[in-house]
Amino acid sequence: MDIMFILQVIVLLGSIFIGIRLGGIAIGYAGGIGVIVLGLCLGMSPGAIPWDVILIIMAVIAAISAMQLAGGLDYLVKIAETILRSNPKYINYLAPTVTYFLTILAGTGHTAFSMLPVIVEVAKGQNIKPSVPLSIAVVSSQIAITASPVSAAVVYMTGVLEPLGWSYPLLLAIWIPTTFIGCMITAFIMTKFSNLDLSKDPIYQQRLAQGLVEAPKAQSNVELKSGAKLSVLIFLIGVLFVVLYATAISKIGGEPVLIENVIVGRDAAIMSIMLTVATFIVIFCKIEPGKIPDTSVFKSGMVACVCVLGVAWLGNTFVGGYTEQIGDLSSTLIRNAPFLLAVAYFFASTLLYSQAATAKAITPVVVAALGISAADPSNSYMIVASFAAVSALFVLPTYPTLLGAVQMDDTGSTRIGKYIFNHAFLIPGILAIFFSVALGFLVAPMFA
Repeated sequence: MDIMFILQVIVLLGSIFIGIRLGGIAIGYAGGIGVIVLGLCLGMSPGAIPWDVILIIMAVIAAISAMQLAGGLDYLVKIAETILRSNPKYINYLAPTVTYFLTILAGTGHTAFSMLPVIVEVAKGQNIKPSVPLSIAVVSSQIAITASPVSAAVVYMTGVLEPLGWSYPLLLAIWIPTTFIGCMITAFIMTKFSNLDLSKDPIYQQRLAQGLVEAPKAQSNVELKSGAKLSVLIFLIGVLFVVLYATAISKIGGEPVLIENVIVGRDAAIMSIMLTVATFIVIFCKIEPGKIPDTSVFKSGMVACVCVLGVAWLGNTFVGGYTEQIGDLSSTLIRNAPFLLAVAYFFASTLLYSQAATAKAITPVVVAALGISAADPSNSYMIVASFAAVSALFVLPTYPTLLGAVQMDDTGSTRIGKYIFNHAFLIPGILAIFFSVALGFLVAPMFA
């Protein structure tokens, strides 16, 4: 281990640390500092900018922002709120279910923001610590990215795995049930072994005495805009079309499912379909395009793009400088213990702050190291099974939905401890990824 390597690691971790301390979009800004220092001072060639990931995020966010302005998100939240309030005793299971499927639909975990205050109110009404359903719900929204047909992470991974014999519908058929069941097992464990009694929480009692806790509120009665339901319908049709087209151009056993000569690839198809969806929403729901950039979804989505640009570029720069060494190490370790790929994904995602960026930084190295190819795809099941582990964005308590959950829980039960890592999301997050990956290793080899 020479001094240059040590300096490069210091720059990598230091840039990420500065970004985390500054928070928000500054995480991406600080990544740019790291690339400059690694390139100009420490002799590393700048890595590849993940343009495909960024552009897919932009296109999906553009469509969701239009739907939000048309009132579509309010309509979805109203449905979800009705589900939660109709079965309050099962909040620990319903909360992660709702955020999971909102993310599956939208391709971004930021949709969970809208459900956080509802989860808090329902939990308080049942004398349940909001920290339990909130933590599982936030983690569930992050893991669902690895099963969403329109997420950048899934689009990238299907592009890698399809030449190895894994079709788009087969991958979704593996990732959706394994990740969802993993989240539900976590919900069961947290419900059985957590102290759910809110009234016995000392911090809650203290805040209650100080008048800092509001009484549970009744269901909100938001008046929906005239185009709300139509915008959701247009978006759902768009998502369905993405799934059908991606399935049609997939190959099973080397043979195309429907379309043989593919002119429009999967990435281009998803981006163009999402932009088309946004256009139709603007036209048929009669919304003002100039107001779309003012929506909360658009703002959070663009922040995510900058973060991916900076942090993923930084990560690719560092990984690119040690591809051979990482490959040799990966080959040795993963062949002997395949689950270590999940461990690598887990720790990389805590630093790269993005499921798609993590997949793009680590997967090509692993594919090359293990000699996985169309001629010999036998070990590719490891990648399929481990994919959910790219969702460890909860380890550092700085992710927007995580911070939002802490801020919205006025009971104080959802908190970040003085040691930083002892927060409410760590245990449920580790459990959910563990069970999702374990189920993946159980199911994926059956189709290898």
